[in-house]
Amino acid sequence: MADPLRPYGGENGADRVKRRRAALVQAALEILGSPDGGPISVRGVCREAGLTARYFYESFEDADALVAATYDEVVFDIAAAAQEAVVAGGRSPRDQISAVVRVIVDRIDADQRRGRVLFSQTLLSGKLAAKRMDTILMFAALTMQNSGAQDEGPEVQGAAHFYVGGFGQVLSAWIDGRIDCSTDELVDLCVKMMYGAVSELLPKRADQNH
Repeated sequence: MADPLRPYGGENGADRVKRRRAALVQAALEILGSPDGGPISVRGVCREAGLTARYFYESFEDADALVAATYDEVVFDIAAAAQEAVVAGGRSPRDQISAVVRVIVDRIDADQRRGRVLFSQTLLSGKLAAKRMDTILMFAALTMQNSGAQDEGPEVQGAAHFYVGGFGQVLSAWIDGRIDCSTDELVDLCVKMMYGAVSELLPKRADQNH
């Protein structure tokens, strides 16, 4: 029996599998992230990617597994960029929040499919709901870790979840057209609300007033 991973056309088998997997993820992002995005099916995503079901199953067990992989790729890219903004250093807590909000908004504005996958309330599958909850917990943990608060008691935990959840809701409304504003206005709005939610819990430092 022929080796499915043998070199072909100058491309080795592992690279072909990787390329086909990436094509399926991009097809899923296109379907899920379109303004009228709906459920993913194996047949539909294969048609979008220009592949047969045979190649789908070499990378994914089912459509839910593809949805999860697509979501993870989007959120990990944004999380990495947000963490880079946090650790840039040398800034006040408000400036750090502003930098994180700016990088998230800019990434979503550059490809609104990402924002719909992460936040849009028109996509409410069980898989996405579970992944979104995991994301809220992750970003809330990052928020507490980088907040500068003196402890991580209930007040800090509550504030972190409040502004991570609220930020997601505002982005969802903006993506769906229920908030009509520019990206700069959106960043300013979110920073004002998010900083206000945690400012009283931060250590009393002179840079809090800047």
